[in-house]
Amino acid sequence: MGSMRILIKGGKVVNDDFTQEADVYIENGIIQQVGKELMIPGGAKVIDASGKLVLPGGIDTSVHLQESFMNAAIQDDFYSGTKAALMGGTTMVLALVLPDRALADAKACCDYALHVHNEMETLVREHGVNSFQMYMAYKDMMMLKDSELYQVLQTCKDIGAIARVHAENGELVAESQKEALDLGISGPEGIEISRPEELESEATHRAVTIANRARCPIYLVNVSSASAGDMIAAAKMQGKVVHAETTVAHAVLNGSQYYHQDWAHAAAHVIAPPLRIDPDTPAYLMGLLGNDTLSVVASEHRPFGTKQRALGKDDFTKIPHGVAGVQDRMSVIWERGVVTGKMDENRFVAVTSSNAAKIYNLYPRKGRIIPGADADVVVWDPDATRTISVSTQVQGGDFNLYEGMRCHGVPLVTISRGRLVCENGVFMCAEGSGKFYPQRTFPDFLYKKMVQREKVCLNIGVVFLSKGFTGNSLVSGKDTNAPLRYVFLFDLGSQVDDHIPKRSSARILAPPGGRSSGIW
Repeated sequence: MGSMRILIKGGKVVNDDFTQEADVYIENGIIQQVGKELMIPGGAKVIDASGKLVLPGGIDTSVHLQESFMNAAIQDDFYSGTKAALMGGTTMVLALVLPDRALADAKACCDYALHVHNEMETLVREHGVNSFQMYMAYKDMMMLKDSELYQVLQTCKDIGAIARVHAENGELVAESQKEALDLGISGPEGIEISRPEELESEATHRAVTIANRARCPIYLVNVSSASAGDMIAAAKMQGKVVHAETTVAHAVLNGSQYYHQDWAHAAAHVIAPPLRIDPDTPAYLMGLLGNDTLSVVASEHRPFGTKQRALGKDDFTKIPHGVAGVQDRMSVIWERGVVTGKMDENRFVAVTSSNAAKIYNLYPRKGRIIPGADADVVVWDPDATRTISVSTQVQGGDFNLYEGMRCHGVPLVTISRGRLVCENGVFMCAEGSGKFYPQRTFPDFLYKKMVQREKVCLNIGVVFLSKGFTGNSLVSGKDTNAPLRYVFLFDLGSQVDDHIPKRSSARILAPPGGRSSGIW
């Protein structure tokens, strides 16, 4: 479907920093006007948004489509995955580790971008890729040593890319997995036992430290625990350039699912880092999203089926890691974040759209409703409800983590680059109508602060004076034997003012407060 003229009338426009009652006029794929009593040409399709919210389209920063992982093929390609995204109010996905962009171009319905890890400089300069993901876990698969991570972070800094880091102590995870298997633990609970919270928080601290030494902004993904969240909060308080995302699963569910008596149910929740056993963790993470410790919530969409997960029926380390969520992300976060009072509507827009746009250098063309922005818009009904079910989902997989959850907040209309793609549950977008969205490097949201910090925190070496050489020569260019105190020197011997005659002084004995001799 081609671009069209659309007038969204009578709604509340919600950006990350303010809400206003305004109409929105769209033409040629761009938001042309925002305000009241707009002057528009005839022939526009009018969408009545009275009593509804008008939001920037969602941006999902962690989506896996049309790839294989841990010997299993993901059950969504670029058509089904992006269709599910649009049905849920997400108009752009950032897909990870796609070997061939041509596969995506032929199938995608909404805009997308890619994360890859090879030939970084070429990908940045010639192919519009501006983010790279590094793993501190998955030993013998993708794990980087500290020195390798440091080198990659330095490269990211030099080329202005976003450095995404999955933080878990991969060495200790591998040892813990062996220990669990030796103890006869083979079920899905093994992922929670072998990847405890402390291995995430340790790696988070280490990743932030390495990034700080490399003078590179860092973006931590899949934050799953309270202690890792606290590490990030502390780093931000220290002025380090750290941003982080959690996933909707980690912010809503807990690790008790791994102990479910139904193996298939338990295995369907396997993700790394795992859901945490502490029942208070999801609410804590949702609170960190609300207070800006965590910047973004993603789906980490990587759906598998029961048959694929059965690869690990007798060995939990072989269960492919991944859950579905690209379709339900927006509604679930609204229900558990906004409805519960953890965040307001503006913060909801920030964590589901605007912050991602800022971090990935898409803002304000994406993530904001203003004239000149791409017309990625969602008409959102905050009062409508829907019950999530695998039987009605568009996304891949045969299990839904949020089965039976009744959610307030429903996308009634989704507009992608000026095209009406979803309306009242009806999908009307042709396969292949999405496009790759090249991304620029050096996003101000990350690098502006880092550049300023480099200026302020520039390391300057100490200048040591050789024997028979004094500091005066540093200024005049001539050596002199006159004694001198110079910047880094401290001397209790002769001083430069020793030639000045000393004045005699008198000691006066007086009571505290001075002596009174006045006449009253």
